[in-house]
Amino acid sequence: MKIRKISEHITKLEFWCLFKVSVWLVQASNGVYIIDTGMAFMSKHILREAEKLGEIKAILLTHGHSDHVGGVKNIIRERNIPVYAHAFDLDYMEGKAPFPRRKKAEALVPPNVVQPLPINENGELEAFGDLIPYHTPGHSPGHVVYYHAKDNVLLSGDLFTSKKGQLQQPMRMFTAYMDQAIASSRIVRELKPALVSITHSDDVKDAHMQIDEYMKQYAG
Repeated sequence: MKIRKISEHITKLEFWCLFKVSVWLVQASNGVYIIDTGMAFMSKHILREAEKLGEIKAILLTHGHSDHVGGVKNIIRERNIPVYAHAFDLDYMEGKAPFPRRKKAEALVPPNVVQPLPINENGELEAFGDLIPYHTPGHSPGHVVYYHAKDNVLLSGDLFTSKKGQLQQPMRMFTAYMDQAIASSRIVRELKPALVSITHSDDVKDAHMQIDEYMKQYAG
């Protein structure tokens, strides 16, 4: 495991198991949020590092794939904390139906453990302190990214991969609707984060400077 402090309030934990799998710990005024939980064997390390930073308030998931929710059961067994994901991924995570482009349904989390991300009166996903979720479908129907407004960092989950500082499309074999995923990347143009942090690849600085070319390259 590699521990990287990527901004004032955000720590990235990077693990390797054939490929890189990352999660984030975000410090807030009221405690610590865990963003994604990787795979099951990572849970004890995530829990240990999170509790060094403060009281754990919640787990926030970018989406429901197994390499992002694998530590949920172990962590909530140890700590009674809420878990949130976009409503569009809940049935898939609970094994009620296979994820799009997958052949088999798989119960990755127990029923009724993961709650839908709350929505405000304007129909927008509610913020968790300085963390603002944005729905970015494509990789999965309920994929979301989390933007830390104060640090100007976008925790992008599987919206992208990267190579040599350049944004690349998400892994095709695991992406439900690639055209939709590419369209969702416009969030980088809108927010202009100083850093896009990526689950399975190296982070990219000033990604908004290349987002138009990225969308043009991969569109269609």
